Amino acid sequence: RTRGSSEREAAEGRRDSPAVARGPASRKNGLQKVRSRLSSTHRRTLPLLLLLSACSSTAPGPDRHIDLAAADGPRGSDLRPDAGADRAAPDLRAPDTLRRDHALIGSVTCKTPPPTGAPVPPPLPSYSGATCPTLVAGMNTIATKGGSRKLILVLPKTPPAAGETLPLLFMWHWLAGDATDFLQKGEVQAAVDQQRFVAVIPEAKGDLTIFNLAELPWPILTLQTKERFDEEVAFFDDVLACVAAQQPVNKECIASAGVSAGALFTMQLVAARGQHLSSFISLSGGIASPIGINGQIRPFAPPARKLPGLVLWGGPLDRCALLDFQVASLELESVMGGAGSFLVECVHNCKHAEPPVTPPAGESRYGALWDFFLKHPRWLAEGESPYYQGGLPAKATIPWCGIGAGSATPRTGDCPPPACPF
Repeated sequence: RTRGSSEREAAEGRRDSPAVARGPASRKNGLQKVRSRLSSTHRRTLPLLLLLSACSSTAPGPDRHIDLAAADGPRGSDLRPDAGADRAAPDLRAPDTLRRDHALIGSVTCKTPPPTGAPVPPPLPSYSGATCPTLVAGMNTIATKGGSRKLILVLPKTPPAAGETLPLLFMWHWLAGDATDFLQKGEVQAAVDQQRFVAVIPEAKGDLTIFNLAELPWPILTLQTKERFDEEVAFFDDVLACVAAQQPVNKECIASAGVSAGALFTMQLVAARGQHLSSFISLSGGIASPIGINGQIRPFAPPARKLPGLVLWGGPLDRCALLDFQVASLELESVMGGAGSFLVECVHNCKHAEPPVTPPAGESRYGALWDFFLKHPRWLAEGESPYYQGGLPAKATIPWCGIGAGSATPRTGDCPPPACPF
């Protein structure tokens, strides 16, 4: 940890975090097995240009599916780390100051007031311009570092009641997609209305390409400059500042979620702005690893705070050309879970495609995923979760999820036709 992070911890009154279960040795062996197998495959891979060009032309958005019945290669547990019957039970001991006001920790949500002694969130960023633009429901434009940027703001149709604060979720779209795609395919307005939160869906600037052949929505690769990455983080800062200035945002519940390239950027945001985030959701994303093309993802530095996260991917065949999202997701679990973060793991079998979720009647399609960020306010002790005591709500809707790295039982069943057959 840097000196700055230590000073932030002292300022926030950070306590020693409770001991958290780590994955068993078998899980490490599983990851090594994946690396060994993939490194031999990628040793003579096509250049980066071919990969990104292929991905951009068939980039999987949430509306695209893959049929594993005709897929070639291993599946299921062949490349999965063992769930591990020897996984140690988590130690949920925490200071009394965090427990005495909330004996039933399993019922905690973002609506639960922070208990006595909980760390106070740091001040939110200030807008870099003179005055924030008025942000309304729908598409907005904001002046920020590097020029004007667009975002969709999604507000509950029923205005907040007096004294009500609303959680805030940033949602980053995928390759070959846009903010409107996420709004529509994610049924975000229905989720915001039913679950009472504010959503921000940033629009890609559209300036990132590889030799003008492959377009990238976010600065997620080592090929992009640090200045361009800092520009994207400044965009996040300015939007957060202005939304919080105009809406009753719950500072204890500000999270980031992304799909594919958006999930890769979400983890970069976790590293850069983890002090403001309460949790993260990675849908077919992950972090860099020294395997083939995955090494071209920007390096990841874990934040000082051990953020809880939901990590979802499409099984051992979740790949677009040479980029392997199972490897990237396992690396994420290894780094964040190994550091003590609470994780929920979800593994389906439809490769790099829309998660095959069937919601209960009348509920938005991905409400079970957004429930994760709504149940993990920032004040929870590091490594702790209401899911340990209250159970995993997503189980009824997404039975292929589990608590902890290596815990998910991968989904079985048919998937629609493939979308990224490279």
